Amino acid sequence: MPEEVLVSQETGDDAAVYALPGGQCLVQSVDFFTPIVDDPYEWGRIAAANALSDIYAMGARPIIALNLVGWPVEELSLDMLVRVLEGGSAVCARAGVAILGGHSITDPEPKYGMAVTGLADPSRLLRNSTAPGGAGLYLTKPLGVGIIATAIKRQVASDEQVQLATTLMTELNDRASEAALEAGADAVTDVTGFGLLGHLHTMLAASGVSGTIHAPAVELLPGVLQLAREGVVPGGTVRNLEFLSEFVAWGQLEAPEQLVLADAQTSGGLLIAARGGGRLEDAFERRGIPLRRIGVTADGPAGRITVAGRVGEP
Repeated sequence: MPEEVLVSQETGDDAAVYALPGGQCLVQSVDFFTPIVDDPYEWGRIAAANALSDIYAMGARPIIALNLVGWPVEELSLDMLVRVLEGGSAVCARAGVAILGGHSITDPEPKYGMAVTGLADPSRLLRNSTAPGGAGLYLTKPLGVGIIATAIKRQVASDEQVQLATTLMTELNDRASEAALEAGADAVTDVTGFGLLGHLHTMLAASGVSGTIHAPAVELLPGVLQLAREGVVPGGTVRNLEFLSEFVAWGQLEAPEQLVLADAQTSGGLLIAARGGGRLEDAFERRGIPLRRIGVTADGPAGRITVAGRVGEP
């Protein structure tokens, strides 16, 4: 591996990092997926915010993006694809990111996402592999968008759930990243397809520490726990739960509660480990960004998670 490669796939981090001459480093990531909401414009917005999130999770500033498209040209109109691309463009414009092109193929199932490039100071990178024992664990967004996306597909989601989930998924993690950098956070990752506990396990394992999650402190979107009790759960969430079985001591949690903590997220919040909890909370408060302390790290078996208490919901 060239010495210029500062971060690769070895720690399961959110993006690759390559040192450039002159002191900055290049941060790159790629993400795309099939529709998770009915509105093509909103799908485009969500996909763009999700792709940018990996760059923010590294403490970097995204600068350019390339569109990635798979489209069933015989079944779906190109006008609909235009709306998807307009949604992605709107989010990138808000983030100050230039879309410089991309690639498309004919595909039986529609897919959309982006390859994103950012810049960072190598001395201020945020990593998922640097969480020490005794750090507080913080989360910036509520959970449940995976379950709500499944409820949308089954036509059982309420209008409120659709609106809240869409708003959450199109919210950028830019200011949260800035706050984490300002406060000197020890480790950061974003919560996406592997769910809260899946990404926490990766962080803890890469850092050589264990952690405890206080389940009542984890915020859920309205109605998510009830949907889980009714079996409205995506396949990815079920697979996450199966994977986690050997790493998590669930305590009193029943199966639906376990599922919401393993729910596969799209464009979720940042999961932050920080010893300077007061500084972190102050940095978020000044920016008006929600932040919840949901647990703590500890010396112990690397990657092991203990869940305390029961999951609640609004």
